[in-house]
Amino acid sequence: MSRSGQTMCVCAVIAMLLQPRFAASAEPGTDDHPVTCGAVTTVKTPSVASATLENGKRRVLKIAADPNNLPFTNSKLEGFENKVAAILAREMNADLQYEWHAQRRGFFRETITQGDCDLALGAPQGFERALPTRPYYRSTYVFVTRKDRNLKLASLDDPRLRQLKVGVQVIGDDGVNTPPAHALAARGIIDNVAGYSVYGDYSKPNPTAGIIEAVANGDIDVGFAWGPLAGYFAPKQSVPLELTPVTPAKDERSHMQFTFDIGVGVRKGNTKLRDEVSAVLARCQDEINGVLDEYHVPRSPLDERVKTASK
Repeated sequence: MSRSGQTMCVCAVIAMLLQPRFAASAEPGTDDHPVTCGAVTTVKTPSVASATLENGKRRVLKIAADPNNLPFTNSKLEGFENKVAAILAREMNADLQYEWHAQRRGFFRETITQGDCDLALGAPQGFERALPTRPYYRSTYVFVTRKDRNLKLASLDDPRLRQLKVGVQVIGDDGVNTPPAHALAARGIIDNVAGYSVYGDYSKPNPTAGIIEAVANGDIDVGFAWGPLAGYFAPKQSVPLELTPVTPAKDERSHMQFTFDIGVGVRKGNTKLRDEVSAVLARCQDEINGVLDEYHVPRSPLDERVKTASK
């Protein structure tokens, strides 16, 4: 696979990690009405009482999202992307309309390219299946270890990775596997590696937390996980865990990138909406940072060169 092809695949993988699967979940405020694929939830924004479009109807932002994917989104609107979406709605004088959908392959095609959704929260810069806005955070893959082990892993080239029990998130098709899986394979580290599905068990809440729970339980010594996922679930474990950013941020052996700038994915061609969302993200960055802090999202400073929307 060419380097450009790898870059596109990695961006697709990150998008899957942000909203990786569909699972039955509850409608907002209820416990007994499961969400099904294609179900719609409308969230009224109090500040839009007088806001109308030219045809006299209230403005609506149609958002594609996963109903059971904390810390990003869920149907109870408890994820940090739900909170960011609420900020967008407030600032844009709009109601939110969520279309719940599985983010497996085809998610952006079915909901945005061919569907009628306007946007999806959580699109990495360079993602070719939507029009990315200005990024509102930068995060990285992390090593997850138990604090009582005091492993202090330094990098992908730490020799202990050849002996430790290592967990990685996997998709199953090597062409679009996660960056840690590629990086370890490039080093010949295979036999001591266990895979944890990006999609998880749909019948359970928080299925992607499995790799974090495996570290806490001692099933594996170290887990490679996407930062926001690890930051949210690590504090919920029964033992203290330690998160360390994976270095290097770009691995020359596998040509894999481990740090990503994340924005909002807008329907291609709708540059007006892209620019409007970007302006809100810039204006409300401090408030958004507070939301990200609440969810323990590990972050590094945004690159000044990518703080403007992609052209």
